[in-house]
Parts: sequence; structure tokens; C-alpha cells
Amino acid sequence: MFLKTLVALLIGVNAHATLVKKMIDYKDGSTKLKGYLVYDDATAKVAKPGVLVIHNWMGMTDEVKSKADEVASLGYVAFAADIYGAGVLPKDVNEAGQLAGSYKNDRAKLRKRAQAGLDTLKKQKEVDAKRVAAIGYCFGGTTALELGRAGAPLKSIASFHGGLDSPKPADGKNIKAHVLVLHGADDPFNKPEDVAAFQNEMRTNKVDWQMIEYGGAVHSFTEKAAGDDNSKGAAYNEAADRRSWQAMKDFFTETL
Repeated sequence: MFLKTLVALLIGVNAHATLVKKMIDYKDGSTKLKGYLVYDDATAKVAKPGVLVIHNWMGMTDEVKSKADEVASLGYVAFAADIYGAGVLPKDVNEAGQLAGSYKNDRAKLRKRAQAGLDTLKKQKEVDAKRVAAIGYCFGGTTALELGRAGAPLKSIASFHGGLDSPKPADGKNIKAHVLVLHGADDPFNKPEDVAAFQNEMRTNKVDWQMIEYGGAVHSFTEKAAGDDNSKGAAYNEAADRRSWQAMKDFFTETL
């Protein structure tokens, strides 16, 4: 009877919980950035693990804010970091490719920009700064891994269909976090040699890592806007989306 009552009370609390959502101004040097903080007000008085959510190549869109909302609904404090800069949004995929490429070609700049977001997350009073993670999608997955390679004090990193290549594989020795890579088995944008090199990087540097490959999934398998045509190399896959989210949840339960 006690257990049933407790469950009922918890369900009641969750049903009335409200997500608190705030835009946060911060900087990387002189560059102005604008991130998105979200958490469940029902447990706001208790410091909770923080999760840095890093956008895909389209920047700080409603899509990444929605992902942050989903993370916050799991009981974490989520902060969608701004990599490109306040108000900087590519107008199309061509511009997105150029913008994302400029950061991927300058990993030091990418790491520094991501670190600014992590520092901002850890400063929030709702966050237990000793328990923080980073997740990212596509370009964001690459960024989350680079943050780990920079030696950021993360507990966990989860990359959803992110790029795995590294110009400096030896930097894998700096990774302190547990690593989860969620990968489309048929993703044409991650070359087999890059996948093999990533796995070797993890093994050589004795990182605690997992890599789950989803059969029939290509790049962008969590993004409904990618459509359903695998022949384009990027497409939504409902099963891979659902399974990868569950894998992240289980991973965080273990590591955070």
C-alpha cells in the first residue's frame, strides 16, 4: 500500500511539474553567445546533474531547444550551448556546411567555444557542477567529443550521429568521461577508416567507451526534418531515434 501511494504521489508531482526556460547571455572572449537553460521546477531546490546540449550544423534553432526540454524532462538541468554566436543562424545547408566546417577545421576554437558553454552550465545554481555531461547531434556530436579530448571534467559524453574523425588522436588521452557513440551503421559521412581510427583512439587511450550501430540508419537518424530517403545519406529513422534515446537514458543512469 505504501509503495502504491508513493508511486501515485510521484506521478502527481510529475504531472504538475513545469519546465523553467531561460535564455542566458554569455561570452567566449569578446564573442557574444546566447544559450538556452531549462530545468524542472519541481526539483529546482536540489542541485542536479547538468547536461550540455550542443546543436547540429543549423545552429541554435528550436530543434535543439526541444532536445534540451526532453533532457530536462528526465530530471537534469539542460543547457543548449551556442557555438556560432548570438543571432548567427545559417540560412541554408550550404551556409551551414561552411560555418560548421570553419569550426571543424579549427578544433582549438571549437573546443574553446564549447568550454564557454560548459562553464556557463556549471555556474547555474541548479546544477551539481561535479556531475555534468555533454551530448550533441551531428556537428554537435563532434563538438562534444572534442570537449572531451580537450580534457573537460565531464562525467559522460553522448554523440548522436556525430563526426568521429580527429586531427590529433593522441588527444584521446585527455578524455576523462565515459563515452557513448550512437551511430548509423550505413552513415556515408563517417568513413570506415574514421570509425576504425576512432575506435583505435579509444582503445589506445584506455577510455571507457561504447559504440552502438543501428542497422539501416544513415546520418541524421534522429532528425525528422531529414526525411526518409536513405539514398540521400541523411534520413530520419524512428527505431534508431527511439533506441538511441533509451541508450542515452540508461547511460546517464549509470554514469551520472
